[in-house]
Amino acid sequence: MQNLASFTLFRRIAFLATVLALCVVVLGAYVRLSDAGLGCPDWPGCYGTLTVPESQSAIAHAQEAYPNKPVETHKAWKEMAHRYVAGTLGLLVLSLCVLGWRAKRHISVSPLLPTALLFVIGFQAMLGMWTVTLLLKPVIVSSHLMGGMTTLAILTWIAHRHFGTPSKRIVESERVRFWVRGALVVIFAQIFLGGWTSSNYAALACTDFPTCHGEWLPEMDFGTAFHWVRELGQTAAGQPLELSAFTAIQWMHRLGALITFIYLSTLAVMLIKNERLKTFGIVLFALLLVQISLGIGNLVLHLPLALAVGHNMGAALLLITIVVVNSKITELSKGSY
Repeated sequence: MQNLASFTLFRRIAFLATVLALCVVVLGAYVRLSDAGLGCPDWPGCYGTLTVPESQSAIAHAQEAYPNKPVETHKAWKEMAHRYVAGTLGLLVLSLCVLGWRAKRHISVSPLLPTALLFVIGFQAMLGMWTVTLLLKPVIVSSHLMGGMTTLAILTWIAHRHFGTPSKRIVESERVRFWVRGALVVIFAQIFLGGWTSSNYAALACTDFPTCHGEWLPEMDFGTAFHWVRELGQTAAGQPLELSAFTAIQWMHRLGALITFIYLSTLAVMLIKNERLKTFGIVLFALLLVQISLGIGNLVLHLPLALAVGHNMGAALLLITIVVVNSKITELSKGSY
C-alpha cells in the first residue's frame, strides 16, 4: 500500500514539476530579457539576505555591503522570484527522486532518471550562481538556458510515461521513427543558437528581414562570434566585439531557424498522415508558424519584451511537443527509461 501511495504521489509531482519547469524557463527568459539577471549581485541571497532589501535601513545596509551595485528593487524582485520558483522545482525533483526509489516496481521509468535529473538541477544551481558571480558570461548563460530546457524535457518525458499512452505500434515506419528522434537533436541545436544569440545580445544585430544589412551574406566573423571562453561583449583578447561578430551570431540563428522549420514541417506532415498522431502534427505545425512569426516580429519591432518572452516560451512548447511524440512512440515497460 505504501508503494502504491508513493506511486500515486510520484505521478502527481511529475506533472506539477513539468508545469513548474515551464514556468521557470519562461520566468528565466523574462528576467534575462528585462535586464534583471544581475538584479542581485550575490547568490543565493540578495544583498546578503533571503529577500530583497526594501526599507531605508535595509537598502542603506545593502549599499554599504555592495557600494558598486546600486539597489534596484524592481530588478532584484524579478531575479529573486526566479530563484524562489527554481528552488521549489528543485524540492519537487528531490521528492521525485525519493519516491521513485520507493515505488521503483510501479513507476514507468527507471528511478535512475529522476536521480540523474537531481544532479542536473544541482548543476543548474551552480550555473545560476556563476551567471551572477561571473557577470553574465555568454557560455555560462547559454549553458544555464540549455540546462533549463533539458530539465523541462526530462520532466516532460517522466510525466508522459505516467499519463500518456505510449506504444511502439503507433508508428510502424522506421523512417518516421528516425525523423521523430532526430527532431530532438534539431530543436536542441536551435535552442542553443537562440540562447547564444540572446546571451550575446545579438538579437538586433540585423534588423531587416529576410536579408541582413541588405545582403544575403553580410560580412561575418564566425571565429570570434563562436569563441566560447570570453567576457560578454568582448573578444578572447579583451577587445570589444565588432558588428561582424554579432552579425554572424544572428545569421546562424536565422539559418538554424530555416533548417528547423523545414525539418519540423516535414515531420508534422508525417504525423498528420498517421491517424493516431494527427493532433500532434497539427499542434507541431501551428507552434512552428507562431514561433517563426514571433521571431520575425522581434526583428522588425526591435525586440519588444512580450514578443521576446513569447519566443522563448514557443521554443519550450515545441520541445515539449517533440518529447511527448518521442514518448508516444516508445513502448512502455516498468523500470525502463
